[in-house]
Amino acid sequence: MPSFDIVSKTDVPEVDNALAGLAREITQRFDFKGSKCSAERVDEAITLLADDDMKLKQMQELLRIHLTRRKVDAGAFDFKPPEKAAGNTVRQVVAIRQGIDKELARQISKEIKNSKLKVQVAVQGDELRVSAKKIDDLQTTIAFVKGLKIEQPLQYVNFRD
Repeated sequence: MPSFDIVSKTDVPEVDNALAGLAREITQRFDFKGSKCSAERVDEAITLLADDDMKLKQMQELLRIHLTRRKVDAGAFDFKPPEKAAGNTVRQVVAIRQGIDKELARQISKEIKNSKLKVQVAVQGDELRVSAKKIDDLQTTIAFVKGLKIEQPLQYVNFRD
């Protein structure tokens, strides 16, 4: 029976490359001269450290720009609220979303079932497996899921006959 998987994976090496570009730009820009602004990734989180709120907002925009240049969807990042850090600085944690959480998986499978498509949807950990008797039904399902308004980037992989 033909099937495919719906996954949400973020290319972490490309995120590291975007952070390196961000660090390069921070060292070269005039408005960041003499500031203690930095960005670093630890596991599945990026920590932005800035002198004040204005510089933090500029760093957020620069991060989005560098991620877009590296073809990483900025929707895969969850920007937490900024918090005060030591020495009158501001810190913000940006979580990298990997996989589809259970709530979103339930929502997607419910929408597919409500669309009356002749497919079966199974949640397997942090991904969804969609199977059907006809390949055309699977292609219709991919188009349907792309049409849903989901902020998190989804990939359609492992297409099998």
